[in-house]
Amino acid sequence: MAANSRLTVAVHVLAWMALVHGRGKDLVTSEQAADSVNTNPVVIRRSLGALREAGLVEVRHGAGAGWRLAREPESITLLDVYRAVEDEPLFGLHRSEPNPKCPVGAGIQPALRQAYGEVEEAARNALGGTTIADVLRETLSA
Repeated sequence: MAANSRLTVAVHVLAWMALVHGRGKDLVTSEQAADSVNTNPVVIRRSLGALREAGLVEVRHGAGAGWRLAREPESITLLDVYRAVEDEPLFGLHRSEPNPKCPVGAGIQPALRQAYGEVEEAARNALGGTTIADVLRETLSA
């Protein structure tokens, strides 16, 4: 099962935008961001669209078009980014109902819901405690 990288790409783009912002340039293009991520600008535009809908970035159209952070990097948590680009359960249950006549099939979903719920809560708490500014700071110190 392959891991989804939407969150990673979105965090990368926002950290890069925070770096650019800190250096005095607000507007960036999807092509510039794509160069940092080393991916196609279409991937970046898709990510930026979701971030815009969540109020994390703004777009300027027309002459001098580009993207900019809508909030300060210190106020954007990884949970905000996760909600913008993923916001689906980390773990899925069976696609069809397990056999209710089987002792495992009858009780597996409630047991997994509880365990998965605890893991998801811990993950959301951890993501909520880290900001884009934190990621950028850590990135630049590496």
